[in-house]
Amino acid sequence: MRLTEHDGKGVLQRHGVAIPRGRLLRGAPGPGDAGVLKAQILEGGRGLRGLVRRSNPGEAPEVAAAIRAALGDAAAPLLLEEALPLTREIYLALRIDGTAQCIEMLCAPAGGVAVEHASGLLRCGIEPEAPGALETLFATLRAGFAPELAARLARLALRLARILQAEDLELLEVNPLGLLPDGRLVACDAKLVRDDAAGFRQAAPDLSAALEEAALTPLERRARAQGFQLVDLPGGTVAMITAGAGLGMLMLDLLADAGCPAACFMDNANGGPAETMPERLALAFEIAARPEVKAVMFFTTLASRGLRGRVEALAAALRATPPTKPFLAGIAAGHVALRGYPLDQARADLAAVGVTALHDNPQDLVRAVAAAVRG
Repeated sequence: MRLTEHDGKGVLQRHGVAIPRGRLLRGAPGPGDAGVLKAQILEGGRGLRGLVRRSNPGEAPEVAAAIRAALGDAAAPLLLEEALPLTREIYLALRIDGTAQCIEMLCAPAGGVAVEHASGLLRCGIEPEAPGALETLFATLRAGFAPELAARLARLALRLARILQAEDLELLEVNPLGLLPDGRLVACDAKLVRDDAAGFRQAAPDLSAALEEAALTPLERRARAQGFQLVDLPGGTVAMITAGAGLGMLMLDLLADAGCPAACFMDNANGGPAETMPERLALAFEIAARPEVKAVMFFTTLASRGLRGRVEALAAALRATPPTKPFLAGIAAGHVALRGYPLDQARADLAAVGVTALHDNPQDLVRAVAAAVRG
């Protein structure tokens, strides 16, 4: 879950990180208000879209109206903050590095748009409670900053890493981290992304939760009510049915590389029901009714669960609701799952209910899907 800037800064402030003075506006600002007005949305790129603007005394009502007009929402929440006299803008972020299985710090001597992709980015892995963590951070930051500032940034980075752990965050990005003339460091903007699996112990802030709810499509709401997650991807050509975020992301990438992007993404919900395949199929078939969608793809993996049971359940669901577009399936089954029921038998049983192809290799499946999309 991504937090709005207002909610993200609230998290930082609770942990003692300095932020600019400001307040959330639900209505119009007063004629005497001045500072920086910022739209509170869950997407990035606000500056490029004209959703962050400075206002002088007397200008705030007009500036707020312009931002809300750009959003198409006359009641959109805005953050009004003091304009600070910065002497320097720095980029500082902590994220979970899934490959290295650690927290990674990223820092650039100058903040800005897309700075996280810039060359010369200072980075290092960090275990906040490990001996020498502060020294490791300082040694990394010393390559881009004077010793005194590098030491202060190292202490702040260590604090942010502990906040990331305590708040179950996947990303904590401060861009810019402002340096004031008196030497103070202030988080002038903040992007926080919380792990969805931590929802049982981390209450979602009201504003971020309300914006996330409002952004859901009708299909996404129905999927959530049925116990799984669906992300609607308009413009895709393949209605994709998967279970598990890692597997789903793999298939998303393979489909995109093959030139037939997915029209949806599915994932298991934390604490959701064990079986939601019929519901996933039903929503995928609704998506497949779109003229731009040319095929339906099902892919899953089986370790100890028997292939026969999965195929019988899939066949029953397809008999109840026959596919109207080419339906291609993939099942990667381990040795135990195949016991007493070979893949060739699964192919024959699924072909009888309209499955165009069944593969056990994801690349082979995607190639067959791409051929079906091209007609």
